[in-house]
Amino acid sequence: MVEVHLWSGLRAQAGGREVVEVEAKTVGEVLSGLVAAHPELQEVIDAGVSVAVDGRIIASGLTEPVNEDSEVYLMQRLKGG
Repeated sequence: MVEVHLWSGLRAQAGGREVVEVEAKTVGEVLSGLVAAHPELQEVIDAGVSVAVDGRIIASGLTEPVNEDSEVYLMQRLKGG
């Protein structure tokens, strides 16, 4: 299982939990696992989120590997120019 840390604004959609565990081997599986466990997260994830794995922000790699001991953070996507 991979532990995924949620930003404070998402915790209400995940039963108040700061950390959620999902079965995943890739970033894409992390996101789909989060939605399967907490369907309330679907809208936010569809709108766009950033995922950090082991201190590296994954820009657009849903196939990026994730290990059970990886440090994974789901973060609000920042827009700017």
